[in-house]
Amino acid sequence: MSTLLAAVVPTILATSLAGLAPAHATAPAVRGQIACPRGFVCTYPEINFNGQPYGKRAVDGSVRHLPDYTRGEGSSVVNNSSRTARVYQKDNCFGRHVCVGRDGGTISDLRSYRLNDTTHSLRNNDTPCGA
Repeated sequence: MSTLLAAVVPTILATSLAGLAPAHATAPAVRGQIACPRGFVCTYPEINFNGQPYGKRAVDGSVRHLPDYTRGEGSSVVNNSSRTARVYQKDNCFGRHVCVGRDGGTISDLRSYRLNDTTHSLRNNDTPCGA
């Protein structure tokens, strides 16, 4: 069931949110961008929040192994949840990582963190970035 959900959620997001602007001011609206909904953390396959995002409800916890269709594809991240989000280079939340602040935190280009196209897992929790 969770595999089916992981496969269906991005399609539902794309269909229901097409044309909406991202929720945070640092992610400007560009025609064709798909917004990350409130309460979700979204990884995008292209820099500047472009492409079909993988969306994860932050309250559902962490993802030790991102789905194959998005694994290793992350190039930008939006965190529209009340929890912090850490994107990791390896499965099981290991390796290099970056923390994305809560409530609209964004990273438009993961290349500067040496994490472009290497995202494999995601941890959502209440630990502040930098702690």
